[in-house]
Amino acid sequence: MTLPLEDLFNDVIAKSMRGLGISDADLAARSGVSAEDIAAAKSGTVNDTVLRQIAPHLQLDAASLVTMAHNGWRPHPVSVPGLEQFNTPYHDMTVNAYLVWDAETKNAVAFDTGADATPMIDFIQKKGLNLSLIFLTHTHGDHIADLARLSADGTVTTFAHEKESCADAKTFKLGDAECWESGGLRIEPRSTWGHSKGGITYVISGLERPVAIVGDALFASSMGGGMVSYADALATNRKEIFTLPDNTVICPGHGPLTTVGEEKTHNPFYPEFK
Repeated sequence: MTLPLEDLFNDVIAKSMRGLGISDADLAARSGVSAEDIAAAKSGTVNDTVLRQIAPHLQLDAASLVTMAHNGWRPHPVSVPGLEQFNTPYHDMTVNAYLVWDAETKNAVAFDTGADATPMIDFIQKKGLNLSLIFLTHTHGDHIADLARLSADGTVTTFAHEKESCADAKTFKLGDAECWESGGLRIEPRSTWGHSKGGITYVISGLERPVAIVGDALFASSMGGGMVSYADALATNRKEIFTLPDNTVICPGHGPLTTVGEEKTHNPFYPEFK
C-alpha cells in the first residue's frame, strides 16, 4: 500500500505557527518576509526564498521544508513480517490501524481500529490468528470508531492510558505498566502526549526489527498538531521516539510507514538532527 504523506509543506508551516502562537504579522516582522508572501506560503505557493527565510523563526529545518514543497522525498517502503497496516477512509481523510503477531504462537495484538475494522478482522481470520489484546494510542474518534466490533463487544481486552477516556477500555498508568507480553512479542508503552492528553507510543520488540506504533504523535515529514500542548508534543517525541534505534519502523496514525533514521534526516520539525 502506497499512501501519500499526511501533510503538505504548508500544513507544517501552519502547525508550527499555531503551536508557537506566531501570527502572520509576527512572522513578517521577525523574518523580513512580507505578510502577503507568508499568506501565500500558507496557501501552498512554493517560493524557496520565502521558505528559507521563515523556517528558522518557526524552529523548522529550511532544507527539509523546501524539499517537502517540491515533493522531493517520501519514505522508503517498509515491510516487516508480523506487521500489517490497515488504512480506512474517515470523512475526508484516511486513518491507520495496525496488527502485529507472533508467527509461532499466532497471538496477535491490534493498535487502534481505524474507521472500519473489517479489513483487520478479515485478515485475522484469513491468517488464523488469535486477537489477544487491543491497545489505543489515543481516543480521538477516527482511531476508535470500530472498537466495539473489533473487541467483540469487550471480549478482547482493550487498554488505553488513564488520561484517555474510553468506555470500552481498561486504563493504565505508565508507572504500573512497564510492558506487556503476547506470544513472543514485548510491548512497551511510552508517553508521547501533546496532540492528545494521554497519547501513547507502543514500542514492540520480538519482530525482525523494532517497531513503534506512534498514533498521531509523528507522521512522515510532520507530526500531529499540538492540540493540548505543542511544546510537549515536540519534547515527548524527542525523548521517546527519536531516542529509539534508527532502524525502528514508525507506524503513524495517518500516512505511510517511515523510520526513525529517515525522520531524523527529513522531518522539518526536528532541525537538530540535520
